[in-house]
Amino acid sequence: LFRSNMAATRYRRFLKLCEEWPLDDSKRGRDLGAFLRQHVALTFREGEDTQIAKPEECDLMYDSLARINSNFYREKYPRLKDTSFTGVTVEECRMVLATDSLKQMEEAKKGIWQKLRDKFGPKSSEEIGRA
Repeated sequence: LFRSNMAATRYRRFLKLCEEWPLDDSKRGRDLGAFLRQHVALTFREGEDTQIAKPEECDLMYDSLARINSNFYREKYPRLKDTSFTGVTVEECRMVLATDSLKQMEEAKKGIWQKLRDKFGPKSSEEIGRA
């Protein structure tokens, strides 16, 4: 009974953490909040009845994530300025790290021949087989 009660408690704690963790739509496919939700869903497939193979590791992981989510380290080690050593602000970093911005930078890095091949070349192995 104690073991199943602990499993249910772990599950509920992780669910609450997932609810509190913000999602960043600008980081589609790379967002930590989305990854956390997927990982919790996979790990706790059986919900409250899920038996965790390494409960101590699970508890340590939860504690670490909860500290990050509560800004524990941000408050413990306050920054003098909200910029990095480069002088870039938090908002500027967010804009640069947004998935759309990263795609634009990757596109800009491509040479003219690569851009032409991407635009006019076969799109998939199926199309190559038909040609």
